[in-house]
Amino acid sequence: EVQLVESGGALVQAGGSLRLSCATSGFSYDDYAVGWFRQAPGKEREGVACISSGHGDTYYADSVKGRFTISRDKAKNTVYLQMNSLRPEDTAVYYCATDRLTFCRTRPPEYVEWGQGTQVTVSA
Repeated sequence: EVQLVESGGALVQAGGSLRLSCATSGFSYDDYAVGWFRQAPGKEREGVACISSGHGDTYYADSVKGRFTISRDKAKNTVYLQMNSLRPEDTAVYYCATDRLTFCRTRPPEYVEWGQGTQVTVSA
């Protein structure tokens, strides 16, 4: 059974940093890509970053390029999202998900397994 569990969300001031974790089970990073998504109140869920299986190619939304970094630790079965220079507009519930494919799909509906989410709030 595929499972994903996010943690690390918190209240942080603008300009600060957070590291989110996505603990996974039931699959290998050699087989499936993992993505991070976020959803702010009243807005659609959007992709933030993704890491493909195998070599681990990474992809970022334009809004987070240069500030966020996705990585993974195979030994710990965990995917991370390091978020620096946080802004109030980064406030959202953050989710990790897998599309059960080797490459990163672009749209949230293409991801089939999701975690429960973790709240990130950035104060001005």
